[in-house]
Amino acid sequence: MPEPGSKKYDTKRARLRKEAEQSGVSDQDANKAANDSLQQDPKWRSQGPRTERGRGPKGERSENAD
Repeated sequence: MPEPGSKKYDTKRARLRKEAEQSGVSDQDANKAANDSLQQDPKWRSQGPRTERGRGPKGERSENAD
């Protein structure tokens, strides 16, 4: 799954932004609209840390985390 910051995510965001700009939306609003639309789609949302180390220091981890 592509995540924010990945090349696929950035490419998709750029395409959405370009489409919004061509439809008459300002630059800043187009960027925000592209990010918002990608974050609403579960396919493009972050899945969280993949390893124990990614969850942070043991003493600072929440008890409910997998």
